[in-house]
Amino acid sequence: MAYPPQPPLIETPRLRLRPFEPADGPAVQRLAGVREVADTTLHIPHPYPDGAAEEWIRTHGLQWTAQKELALAITLKKGGDLVGAVGLVFEAAHDKAELGYWIGTPYWRRGFATEAAGGLVDFGFNALGLNRVQAHHMARNSASGRVMLKLGMRREGSSPRAVKKNGRY
Repeated sequence: MAYPPQPPLIETPRLRLRPFEPADGPAVQRLAGVREVADTTLHIPHPYPDGAAEEWIRTHGLQWTAQKELALAITLKKGGDLVGAVGLVFEAAHDKAELGYWIGTPYWRRGFATEAAGGLVDFGFNALGLNRVQAHHMARNSASGRVMLKLGMRREGSSPRAVKKNGRY
């Protein structure tokens, strides 16, 4: 796979997917730290600690440079508001990536997850030459499963009790 030196800027009809900026930290904490978002997103804590978003954002440049991960802010083209995040975690040896995303609750049920994830998946296949993009979702997050189906992904199976979040499998 050939990675460009800088993370991409991807535009979809309504959204701009761009690298996170330090100033995005408070919005990330506010949107991602809501119980409904954190509950079904494996690596998002609730409550979201002060400074954690800024620390997470600081890791993005190194992760991209090391060709390990790409995390992008999902923003509205009109107004620039932060809506959520979308990313890929790469397995370079297999030319594949794991897709992940979250959307802040004020922006749910508007198709933003599908639009953003679709833009990033297209980038993965067309610009990075990925062979496969896969994703997982928690059983209690059926909306995320519907996003994956809308992207053209196929359900390949389930892994009951494979992960635990907040004491629940």
